[in-house]
Amino acid sequence: MDEAHREKSPWKRNLYVLWGCTFIAGIAFSEIMPFMSLYVSELGNFTKAQVSFYSGVVYAATFLVTAIVSPMWGALAERKGRKVMLIRASFGMAVAMCLMGLVSNVLELMALRALQGLFSGFISNAQALIASQTPRNHSGKALGTLVTGSTSGMLMGPIIGGALAEIFSIRMTFFITSGLLAVAGSLSATLVKEYFVPVTKEKQAKQHGISGLLGQFQNPRLIIVLLLSTMFVQLGNTSIAPIISLYVKQLMHNNGPIAFVAGIIAALPGISNILAAPRLGEYGDSNGSSKVLMGGYLFAMIMYLPQGFVTSIWILGALRFLIGISDGALFPTIQTLLTKNSPATATSAIFSWNQSFQALGNMFGSLLGGTLAGLFGYNTVFISTACLLMVNFLMLWFTEPSLRFRLKRA
Repeated sequence: MDEAHREKSPWKRNLYVLWGCTFIAGIAFSEIMPFMSLYVSELGNFTKAQVSFYSGVVYAATFLVTAIVSPMWGALAERKGRKVMLIRASFGMAVAMCLMGLVSNVLELMALRALQGLFSGFISNAQALIASQTPRNHSGKALGTLVTGSTSGMLMGPIIGGALAEIFSIRMTFFITSGLLAVAGSLSATLVKEYFVPVTKEKQAKQHGISGLLGQFQNPRLIIVLLLSTMFVQLGNTSIAPIISLYVKQLMHNNGPIAFVAGIIAALPGISNILAAPRLGEYGDSNGSSKVLMGGYLFAMIMYLPQGFVTSIWILGALRFLIGISDGALFPTIQTLLTKNSPATATSAIFSWNQSFQALGNMFGSLLGGTLAGLFGYNTVFISTACLLMVNFLMLWFTEPSLRFRLKRA
C-alpha cells in the first residue's frame, strides 16, 4: 500500500480496536502463568524436582512451536491477509485454552501448550496489520501505542488470574481465558478493516525461506541484525522473570509481605513502559528511530548493571521502573525500523520471523536465567543481561553504519 492509500485507510480505527484486542489477549496469555506449576502438581503425584521439570517443559512447549511455525503463518498472511490470521490465532488459542481446563495428565497439558504455540501470532499479526496500514511518518507512535495494549494486559493478567483461581478454580480460569480470546477474535472479525493486496503463490515461491525473503530488502544486513536484536532483548528480559521474586525474597531477608512486594516489583517495568513507549515512538518519528534504539540500549545497560549489586528493595524497585523505559525504547523501535525498511509485500513475513526470534529469546532466556542463578546467584543474572545488551549494542554499532551515522546526526 502506497502512502496515499495509507493516509486514507482507517488506520486510527484499527489501532484503537487492536489496542483493545491486544489488551484482552495480553490478559489471556498472562493470567494462567502464576498457577501453571500448581496446575501441573495437581495432575499427578510428583516430587518437587518433577514438578519443576514438567513445569519448565510445559512453559517452553508453546515457545518452541511458535518459533517453528511463525514463518509459515507469515507466508500465509501474505496470501490471505492479516485480519484472517487474527481470527485464526484467537479462536485457535481459545480452543486450546478450553481443552487445557479438561486435561487429566501432564502429557495432555504439554500437548495442548504446543497446540497453543501452533495457533500463536495474534499480537504479531496485529502489529503487522498496523504497520502495513499506517502512514510511515506515524508508524513509530502507532506501534509504540499498540505495544502498550498487550503490555497493559500482561500487567493485569497475573492479578486477575490469581483472583479467578481463588474465587473459582484453576480449571475454571482456563475456560474464562478461552472466552476472552474468543471476544478478541470476534472484535477483530467485526471491527477491523483491512485493505489487502495478496502476494501470489508464484511470487512467494521465488521468495521462499529467509534467504528469499531477505532478497526483497535494500539492506538485508539491517534486517538480520534487527531480528537478532529482538532475540537478545527478549532473552535478557526473560532471564530476569523467573528469579525476580526469589531476588526480592533475598533482599527482604525472608521477612514481610514478600509475594505482595514481588508482584509490585514485577509490575513496575510495565507501568513505565506504558507511559514511555508512545512518546518515544513519536520522538523517533520526528528525530530518527535509530537514535531512540541506540540510546535505549545504553540506558538499559546502565539500569541493569547496578541491579546485581543493590542491597535495598527500594533501589531495586526504582531501577526496575526505569527498565520499563528502555523496553519502551527497544521493542517498538526495532519493529518500527523493520517496518520502515521493509517493502509492503514482506510486512507479515518479517513480523512473523520477528516473532520466531522473540520466541527463541523466551526459551533461551528461561534456560540462561535459571542456570546462572543456580550456579552463581541471582545477581549474576542482572550482570549477564547487561553484558548481553552490550554485545547487542556493539553488534548494531559495528555491523550497521546507518544506525551509527544517525546517532551522530539526529
